[in-house]
Amino acid sequence: MVPAIQMTPTERPSFPGTAANKETRAWRRGTVVKSEQAHAAGLTIDVMVGVPEKGAVFATYPLIIKGIRHRAEIESRERPELGEIKIAVQYLAPAAFHPEINGLQVRRCRNGGKRGMLFIYPYEESAVEAVSQRVMTVSVLESYSRLGIDFVDTDDATAVSTLVGQLHSLGHTRIGFVSWNYPIAGHWITRRFGGYAEALTSRALPMKRDWVINTFEDGPKLTPDEVVAAAVRCVREDRVSAWVCAADHQAYHLIRGLEAAGIRVPRDCSVTGFDGVEPPAGAKRATSMRVPHEHVGSSALTRMVNRIIYPSSPQRKILVESQLVPGETTTTPPLP
Repeated sequence: MVPAIQMTPTERPSFPGTAANKETRAWRRGTVVKSEQAHAAGLTIDVMVGVPEKGAVFATYPLIIKGIRHRAEIESRERPELGEIKIAVQYLAPAAFHPEINGLQVRRCRNGGKRGMLFIYPYEESAVEAVSQRVMTVSVLESYSRLGIDFVDTDDATAVSTLVGQLHSLGHTRIGFVSWNYPIAGHWITRRFGGYAEALTSRALPMKRDWVINTFEDGPKLTPDEVVAAAVRCVREDRVSAWVCAADHQAYHLIRGLEAAGIRVPRDCSVTGFDGVEPPAGAKRATSMRVPHEHVGSSALTRMVNRIIYPSSPQRKILVESQLVPGETTTTPPLP
């Protein structure tokens, strides 16, 4: 195990020589001093992707990384004082990342030059906190408000509210909400549920606890197949006519399960997703909200560069708007 290096949050990398002391002081003040040494050192951004391997289904991170790399090339040209911006991508399931155990990942962020860490997807807050005390840290698609670190995300609540509004305009009044149970859920499910609840409340539509699956902290933690079974019961017993899913991969699994149970989508029940990813081969395209993941990645890289240059600036919370993607999984509700 690589020993952890103790470093207070206010400390920053120092540079050798007299000019270096000036640059270190400027770094702490939030200003920039251009020097040949800083230019030569360059900047390395470590990107920690919260998946166990690269083959995840319906993954959005490849687009995020594409946006990060593209923006890094632009920033390298436009800000020559930083030198070359290098991107180093690592893949590790959030539950498996512990800074004191996985010392290599944390240590790699501190060897030479200026460095920063981008976290994609939710990680344990304590792990993110430990890393943020060593290097500049920006979170992508998750917020850690207590830590005060910058984050770039999509406007979840507004996007889900838009989906509920679309369903209501089609005539749906009995609308449920579905999510899955994850080892580290993060706040995105809560925010998307918040948009759902606000949309129902503003339209005086009913919301029953049984119609909200895998969302409440004190509720049952269901497997994806158990989620399908619960949704089927709600359709048949409570006449729920539409489901808002917290993500596209959940929506496509639910659609397959409903149709396997004899519930036709969208004729008998409408389903919406979130992310706007391409549907599986042979599947109907889900009505969804498309997240501009490349723009999310680009914004995250720019935010990291600005955070490194101006470390004392206030925390930034950047929300990127999503776009409604009409699909083949929503229509008017069935007749009573």
